[in-house]
Amino acid sequence: MSVEPPIYALKAISLSFGTNQLFSDVNLYINRGDKISLIGRNGSGKSTLLKVISGVQEPDSGKIFIQPGIKIAYMPQEPDFSGFASLRDVILSGLSDKTQNYKADKLIQLFNINADISPLTASGGEKRKAALAKTLIDDPDILLLDEPTNHLDITTIEILENIIKNFSGAVVVISHDRMFLSNISQTTFWLDRGILRRNNKGFKFFEEWQDQVIEQEIIEQKNLNKKLEEETEWLHKGVTARRRRNRGRLRRLQQLRIERKEQIKQIGNINLNVEEGDYRSKLVIEAKNISKSFGEHLIVKDFSTRIIKGNKIGIAGPNGAGKTTLIKLLTKRLEPDAGFVRIGKNLQEAYFDQNRISLDPKKTLWQTLCDKGDHILVHGQYRHVIAYLKDFLFRPDQAHCPVSALSGGEKNRLMLAVALAQPSNFLVLDEPTNDLDMDTLDLLQEVLSDYEGTMLIVSHDRDFLDRVVTSVIYMKGDGSVFENAGSYSDILEKIASKNPTNLKDVKKVSTPTPLKDTRKKTAKLSYNQQRLLDILPQKVENLEKDIALTEQKLSDGDLYSTNRTEFEKLTTLLMQLKKERDDAENQWLEIQEIKESLEA
Repeated sequence: MSVEPPIYALKAISLSFGTNQLFSDVNLYINRGDKISLIGRNGSGKSTLLKVISGVQEPDSGKIFIQPGIKIAYMPQEPDFSGFASLRDVILSGLSDKTQNYKADKLIQLFNINADISPLTASGGEKRKAALAKTLIDDPDILLLDEPTNHLDITTIEILENIIKNFSGAVVVISHDRMFLSNISQTTFWLDRGILRRNNKGFKFFEEWQDQVIEQEIIEQKNLNKKLEEETEWLHKGVTARRRRNRGRLRRLQQLRIERKEQIKQIGNINLNVEEGDYRSKLVIEAKNISKSFGEHLIVKDFSTRIIKGNKIGIAGPNGAGKTTLIKLLTKRLEPDAGFVRIGKNLQEAYFDQNRISLDPKKTLWQTLCDKGDHILVHGQYRHVIAYLKDFLFRPDQAHCPVSALSGGEKNRLMLAVALAQPSNFLVLDEPTNDLDMDTLDLLQEVLSDYEGTMLIVSHDRDFLDRVVTSVIYMKGDGSVFENAGSYSDILEKIASKNPTNLKDVKKVSTPTPLKDTRKKTAKLSYNQQRLLDILPQKVENLEKDIALTEQKLSDGDLYSTNRTEFEKLTTLLMQLKKERDDAENQWLEIQEIKESLEA
């Protein structure tokens, strides 16, 4: 049986900018039909590698092979719209055969693009949709997409997912959207410190694969009795430690969702004017029967909620549904047409909006955070500026660099550091995840999970909402607003079950779950499930202690040279303990999800 040759290949590609070796000896091949996610930290060279594949960037050395007749379409992270009178002109510029202009109309309808407006006045979402349509219009064989989901609402992201799944050619995608990559990719390229690794599995298996590579690297370096270099220690131990801690945070988040579910039930059953002592002391925001319109456009109709200290509320919905307007109503920046909003006492608000926070390009990172001295007050504790910057994944040597030298992702990271350093017990975050790489998203998840105050978060990142929020307020776009305790995925399931025949605005994401049949078959937890729910947290805690003890023994730098058999035994034991711990955590979370679905 003959094997079809790749339609594209790079062999021994190297590229440097000045003294910075971006990557070396990169080899890759692309077959027709491949759906590839390209993963790597900000600054690792992902976008540059995509430019090399597209032909926009020439490598310093190496060879490029392309099958004759293969068409490559490339959408950069920041497309150039200069010189175009309308978004329709942008889309048509991607078409080689001008007799096929009808293709533009089909894509305009599919993405619901306001095609006749100027790129100068178009929103980020409209421009992103036009750039996607331009990339797709000429039926390419290879589709290269750099952060295609930025500024897109969830409905449009799901349309793009379906296009990629049904696309007959090859696709290479850079994205920070975990759920998007999990849904569309079947192969993963990982660009890490100049080395490109390939895994013939989709992104949903990336963390498992990454942990295996990291474990192997650490063992190899210990065998050589070498101290981990600073960069490796930061990347490897930082990523895996955050992921491990976030599993524990997810357990606590499940409990907070249960508490929020009870609060929502009470809101539906009581008069919001009643002064209950416990709620009054913890009240952050109370809204009763609020409505708001702009002309004939109804934004919010008859919405009530009560937000209590510690709630982490996500706000989701399509572009134009009024998410930012709802935030303004709930924070009293905007008065409702009907109903009322009141805010609790002693509220200290910190507001993060990428369009509002301005950074002085001439200031250094140090000066941006701390004009005088070398310490900054963060949530009641003084932190050294360098230590705080390291929390946000900046190297110590960057502290005295000007802001102008930062990449787009690094600037967003710095804006987060500024916003989260403000004294606050109430955070308002408007699209905090745009342009952040996955390591930074993990970091942000960790910071927000540990935040003891209250949060309102507007985001189109479904995975991020699933990991962080206690409940989701969903705005459909027709004025209807409702809240559901749980993740964004939960709210999609609820919408689908209530309205299975009309899902144009909210399309259910098809994500496999091993719990589906169990939920259908039982009305309550079995005796064994309830027992596991009770005993698994203690088992996880005991395993964590065993892991810490084993890691302590392995930290002996002389162990490998003096007792290699013991070293190998402990290394095997450590991997086994970690697997048992992860399995126990996942089992607890699965049973907890079953319990919540039965109580809903």
